[in-house]
Amino acid sequence: MEFTASQIAQLIQGTVEGNGDVRISSFAKIEEGAPGAISFLSDTRYEHYLYETKSSAVLVNADFRPSQPVPCTLIRVADARECIGRLLTMAQQTMQRRSGIHPQACVEPDAKVGEGCYIGPFAYIASGAVIGRGTQVYAGCTVEQNARVGEDCTLYPHVSVYHDCVVGNRVILHSGCCIGADGFGFAPTEDGYEKIPQVGNAIIEDDVEIGANACVDRAVMGSTIVRHGTKIDNLVQIAHNCEVGAHTVMSAQVGVAGSTKIGQWCMFGGQVGIAGHIEVADRTQSGAQAGIAGSVRKPGQTIIGSPAMDARKFARCTAVFKSLPEMYADVNQLKRQAEGDNPIVS
Repeated sequence: MEFTASQIAQLIQGTVEGNGDVRISSFAKIEEGAPGAISFLSDTRYEHYLYETKSSAVLVNADFRPSQPVPCTLIRVADARECIGRLLTMAQQTMQRRSGIHPQACVEPDAKVGEGCYIGPFAYIASGAVIGRGTQVYAGCTVEQNARVGEDCTLYPHVSVYHDCVVGNRVILHSGCCIGADGFGFAPTEDGYEKIPQVGNAIIEDDVEIGANACVDRAVMGSTIVRHGTKIDNLVQIAHNCEVGAHTVMSAQVGVAGSTKIGQWCMFGGQVGIAGHIEVADRTQSGAQAGIAGSVRKPGQTIIGSPAMDARKFARCTAVFKSLPEMYADVNQLKRQAEGDNPIVS
């Protein structure tokens, strides 16, 4: 589809500087611009690309002031990064969505598939399962017995939703994502480990996105819950009986042990490990590879390190750690002097 710069500005409440009739049909990074593309500039470190970009239009923040002539049309908006996201969403929504049940899909007779759904080849929709209106289920997916998937969801190839689990509306599950596998529950015995049945389920609320090969385990009893608006990256593990608060984000390889409750609007960097049976307060931010071993009760903290601590304290500790070899040598020298091996000369 094709729009003029003026039409785009109207959609996102922006103002045009330059040729408002220039036609836009694609997106491009500002450094890789091409005629007919729209780019954005929100970080002034990339400003130099603006003066040489081949893009036809560039979104900029309303208060941006160029330091030299600009060869393209500018669209001034309140927040260029947020507006490019809105435009990308609009563009994706205009793409033709698939519909219908592929002849090589298997949908059990008592499963319910809503209007406008797509069920791809080799997908399996089990007995009693419900697929909401407009949901896209791609090749090789499995939705097991009595599971429910809401409206306008996207299940990319080889997603598995286990029996009795619930997926809300507008949820995106990327390839290999598994919802409702058994939690890691085993009781040690003299003969080995006896499996503890996991008879609960997993609930994914509305507007959640979960990355490729990420896992949300079912509860032993009750539910493992991922609250609405949460965004989970690839290769993340959410263990049984956890609750992840609304609008929390987790980068790749975060691991959350069982029965932990995480608050709203939290942010976890890559490879953060969170111990089981603890609580993490709202708006906690945790740096990459942090190890959160105990409850974080004060909201809004930024923590890092293992065990995790206040980020500023961690920075001071790191400065000391880098000096440890010299400090060790100084201590040994003082020890020898104290023992008389190398008396202090006055």
